[in-house]
Amino acid sequence: MLSEISAELLETMKRAASVLRRAEVPFALAGGFAVYARGGTSSEHDVDFMIREEDVERTLEAMAQEGFRTERPPEDWLVKVYDEDRLVDLIFRPVQRQVTEEVLAESSIVPVGALHIPVLSATMLMEHKLLAFSQHHCDFARALPVARSLREQIDWDQVRHDTEHSVYAKACLYLLSLLEIIPREYAPQPGEQAVKPKREQAGVPAGANGTGAW
Repeated sequence: MLSEISAELLETMKRAASVLRRAEVPFALAGGFAVYARGGTSSEHDVDFMIREEDVERTLEAMAQEGFRTERPPEDWLVKVYDEDRLVDLIFRPVQRQVTEEVLAESSIVPVGALHIPVLSATMLMEHKLLAFSQHHCDFARALPVARSLREQIDWDQVRHDTEHSVYAKACLYLLSLLEIIPREYAPQPGEQAVKPKREQAGVPAGANGTGAW
């Protein structure tokens, strides 16, 4: 059951999603609420939506008209709006990847709090979690609940391929394999070629993500 603050955040999420719909802004629910929407384990401290950078101005205008307080933080990859003290992040460049129509297409309609809205795929949610790790922020414990609770929905071939440039992602995948959360075959090994992801096997280009050996 959602805690009281999470219940309030759920109402904020629904309100923000309704504004995005009315403004005809393409979007997808992301972050902890997206994990929750897909049946996974996550803590919710704010609400995250993915939008395209070209839609930022009209999104902020629409949110302001509906009573949200808007903010442009120093970070150059998102803007923020507030429903009273409840935060909604509107992200257009997560983990140094531009949100495009192709990224938003990696979502599906999921019922969330009586609304049916686009929610990022479990695969992309896992990729974002792994690619957020760096030498300054490397708490693998934050990835374990997501991997464990959504593992059957995640295309691990794709995750491995799309995160192969990150040593922190590799280390986390190896840990997940040792914990038997994912099969050992997904643990990267030195000199091993990354597995070709399913959507490339089907003839769909990988987009901006590079290829290479582990």
